[in-house]
Amino acid sequence: MDVSNSATVYVVDDDDAVRDSLRSLLESHGLTVQDYASADDFLTDRQQPKAGCLLLDLHMPGMTGLQLLCKLRKDCSRLPVIVITGRSNPTLNQQIAQAGVFAMLEKPTNDEVLLWTIRGGLTAQPPAD
Repeated sequence: MDVSNSATVYVVDDDDAVRDSLRSLLESHGLTVQDYASADDFLTDRQQPKAGCLLLDLHMPGMTGLQLLCKLRKDCSRLPVIVITGRSNPTLNQQIAQAGVFAMLEKPTNDEVLLWTIRGGLTAQPPAD
């Protein structure tokens, strides 16, 4: 299945340098990317459900990544979510797992692991009803 032309990787991270480097990496591998500086920006822009997966930072000002994840699940979003964080702990890991993430990666992560995980998330996208 060629997911590179039919799906989008949504990147939500408040760090400009992280977003820029992720965009460059993913686009260099043929993936379509939309990036957002905040959870609120993502929610405002994402009007209609689209195929893809979400690469989500947890620690952001305003709405946190965990709060966004919980909102998406409450709204019955089936968008696969890959959490990427530089600060985790057992309690947070449990909350993330309970929210039904596709995967969780620690920053910094290996590019190949990240790409493999994202491609898995893109192919895990359930069909639209």
